[in-house]
Amino acid sequence: MRIVSLLPSTTEIVFDLGLADQLFGVTVECNWPAHAKTGREVVVDTFTNPSMSPGEIDAIVKQRMADGLDLYELDDAALSRCKPDLILSQDLCRVCAVASGDVEAAVERLNCDALVLQIDPQNLDEVIESINTIAIAAGVADRGIELTESLHRRLNVVREGVAGKARPKVFVLEWIDPPFGAGHWVPDIITAAGGDPVVCRPGQRSVQTTWADIADAQPDVVLVAPCGFGLDDAAKQALLVSNNLPDSVAVWAIDADAVMVRPGPRLVDGVEAIATMLHGDHINNELLRKIR
Repeated sequence: MRIVSLLPSTTEIVFDLGLADQLFGVTVECNWPAHAKTGREVVVDTFTNPSMSPGEIDAIVKQRMADGLDLYELDDAALSRCKPDLILSQDLCRVCAVASGDVEAAVERLNCDALVLQIDPQNLDEVIESINTIAIAAGVADRGIELTESLHRRLNVVREGVAGKARPKVFVLEWIDPPFGAGHWVPDIITAAGGDPVVCRPGQRSVQTTWADIADAQPDVVLVAPCGFGLDDAAKQALLVSNNLPDSVAVWAIDADAVMVRPGPRLVDGVEAIATMLHGDHINNELLRKIR
């Protein structure tokens, strides 16, 4: 089977299922594993660039959406060269990736017989179950069961470890300019890690909030997890916004792309790291960084 992944998260899942040799197309944002793009067609490019600030990205996203313009560009020629049997796509977030409807239109234009499989998890359990969905479509159902069972075992270890402990209030800042609270599976990550998520929308889209609303929620911890950024950039952004937060709040930055915003197996790494930050002594500095 020849697979094309139009999401960084599904690229990670394909690798974790041992299907790397069947992956022929990825997106420009597929950066895990580090060699994910090596020898593969890049079938989707983005309108942003690393030099843009969060405020600039927000402005251009809103303008393009108001104008009815696409946020991602699907390369028909590159997709055709992949000769795919299975295309992994989404309709969860037009800001995060090309929509399934655009992919289906491209498949029709190219007279391609590929199955376009939508992966749209809304919560942490659905993220893990999406691994089975992909495994079944790719003909390796047994690998999906093995991987998902291992993830559930790890989550159970964390849940048992934090059971009965006081739950700090945690606000996850998914975007800083303007501020956005967390949605979809992110509140589940905080709950599984032994925290009490505030100013959030479990299983729903994240929405813009205000610094006043964040302060009113009286969080003990603010976790800066900007979508599309790694730990170093998250730390820089956390420094920028720390003055907007009460002095009593602990401010941390996290590698959001690795373990927070991409709905894949590494979300469980995020649960483990945040649980340690909230309730343990050892902190994985590769994922988390204390700002104050």
